[in-house]
Amino acid sequence: MISIHVLANNRYTPTSSTKLLSSRIARATASLCCMSLLLSALSPAMGQRPQATVPNPPTPQDTSASSASKAPASSTVSVPFDLFLKKSWNPLDFYRGKTVAPVNMANSPRLNSYIKDGKIYLTLRDAIDLALDDNLDMVIARYNLPIAMLDIQRGAAGAFPRGVNTGVVSGTPGGAGSGGVGVGAGAGGTSLGAGGSGSGLGGLVQSTLGGGSAVSSFDPLINFQTYVDHTTQLVNNQVLYGVPDVHQNSIVADFNYQQAFPTGGSIQFTWNNNRETFNSPNYAYNPQFFSSFQFYAQQPLLAGFGFGPNLRYLRIARINKKVSDIAFRAQVIATVTQICNIYWDLVAAYDTAQVNQRSVAFATETLEKSRKQLELQAIPQTDVLKAQSDLATRKQELTLANTSLEQQELYMRNAITRSLDDPILEDMPVVPLDKVATDVGAPNQSIQDMTADALKNRPDVQEQVLQLQNSELSRKTERNALLPSLSVYGFMYGQGYSGPLSPTAPKNTTTPGSGFGGALGDAFNYSSPEYQVGFQMNIPLRNRVAKADQYRTELEYRQSQVGLEEKKKSVRIEVRSARFALEQGASRVDAAREARDLAAKMLDIAQKEQQLGAGSNQQTLSADHDLAVAENALVTAETDYAKARVQMLYVTGTMLETYGISIEQAKSTGGGAAPQAQNPTIAPPSGQQQ
Repeated sequence: MISIHVLANNRYTPTSSTKLLSSRIARATASLCCMSLLLSALSPAMGQRPQATVPNPPTPQDTSASSASKAPASSTVSVPFDLFLKKSWNPLDFYRGKTVAPVNMANSPRLNSYIKDGKIYLTLRDAIDLALDDNLDMVIARYNLPIAMLDIQRGAAGAFPRGVNTGVVSGTPGGAGSGGVGVGAGAGGTSLGAGGSGSGLGGLVQSTLGGGSAVSSFDPLINFQTYVDHTTQLVNNQVLYGVPDVHQNSIVADFNYQQAFPTGGSIQFTWNNNRETFNSPNYAYNPQFFSSFQFYAQQPLLAGFGFGPNLRYLRIARINKKVSDIAFRAQVIATVTQICNIYWDLVAAYDTAQVNQRSVAFATETLEKSRKQLELQAIPQTDVLKAQSDLATRKQELTLANTSLEQQELYMRNAITRSLDDPILEDMPVVPLDKVATDVGAPNQSIQDMTADALKNRPDVQEQVLQLQNSELSRKTERNALLPSLSVYGFMYGQGYSGPLSPTAPKNTTTPGSGFGGALGDAFNYSSPEYQVGFQMNIPLRNRVAKADQYRTELEYRQSQVGLEEKKKSVRIEVRSARFALEQGASRVDAAREARDLAAKMLDIAQKEQQLGAGSNQQTLSADHDLAVAENALVTAETDYAKARVQMLYVTGTMLETYGISIEQAKSTGGGAAPQAQNPTIAPPSGQQQ
């Protein structure tokens, strides 16, 4: 490391003829050194842009006195987030903690409108709206929005952002197969690292995101120190001091103000004051008063110069805010996708239970007929035993279908509510009103158009594009950090001294002033000033750390570029795979419907033959069993097709547009959706009644 100092120093006691010239020189020097600093006083306007109002986190409702009694006693004040961001003119408010209101765990009032006769009747759209209101994954994800805004506040003050949650919260069970982007199991979702994530041998891998020259805090700092000091010192020369030991009493009051600016420069003002008394009669002034001040300003000219390196944290925080908004959109998409899959699973379970109920009823009726025929000795006893065995098997299948239905109802109740503390609600049946549409088929769009929609709308692609911008910002700041450190600085210093003359003071001793006022006046009236302006340069030899970080930013930037291209390729494959799955699902539905129709005809023929005496109960039972199997296969095929259409909307990023869901309304605690979109590019999801 090589340090070079070039300075011009002037310290003297001017005569009255030079005071005015010295004053002008000092002011001109200070103006040259601080020109960029004074211009950067506009940094709040340059460092902060008007932000959209962030919806409040869920606010509590006093549902019971017991909940209020459980709240911990605290001197902090609970305020909504939008009020927290507003500038306060109360200086004490800067040092007063704020708390976030507890979450309101009451379910949405609109849930009561869907309850009739002790059951919850839901269409698919009803389930989506309730989930956007009350699904706890959504409640958790909403907190990420103000968290990202607080990073902007940190960046505006020159602090490194803490990062935002970009993962999808996936704490709601059910709806398997919905896929996901950046699924995270932790609170708020996981955070994605620059260039990929991983853990090294010695711990977590750290990226160079935000690297560069050190950034000082843009918040002004005031330091004040005052104290009283007493010192007793034995002396070797009593003739010099007039006493065997000197007692010194000091009262000190020092003040310091520091301010850094986005240009990289800073100013500092120091004001020191001291009062001293002695028991020695040989001091000329007793008590003595000292007062001095210094105004210091410096501005980097190479490394750390300009708004780019010094506002990088704010810019990263702003980009992260955009990432957080996109991540919230991904959360809404994932939640809607999961609700759709849970809903179609519920429809499938409901239809399967109905098929098995009809099958058990038919087997029971057949067993009764067989017993009557046995009494008439028209059939052997083995036919009755076979009918009993068949009925037992179908009852078992019905039990499995009913328990599966109860499981899916539980998943749905959990997904659309905040709390299941009500035992009645916890066991309330859920009846789906939508059915899979009768028309099935592939979407009319071409693969190329669907891929273009996916690359434009997919949140995971948009997130990686923004992360690439962060990497590009780090490239520039690390290049700046390679430069040597060259700063121009200047300071102005003044001091004053006063005190009453002691009786033993030598003759012709002048009195500099009277009391502390005289010392303070001399400090600021240019009676004994010092001015200095100069350059300071630090040249790190070899500069290996900065070179390694700079080249690593290049590697991570290229790595992020490759990651983005890989994501685009993955999206193309996902779109084609979803298209293939949709076409296969449509084919299976057509085949299952044809098989169901043929099985129904076979049962009808078997029943007619039995009525004419040409058939047996076993043949009829077998035909009915085949019909039940065909109907269950049709239910499975239709459910898979409905979920394949949901997956197609998911991979193309058109889920929200198709259902007309507003992100701004989803950000609020009330959730909700905008009016239904007109003429969607993809046909409405299966089961959406026309």
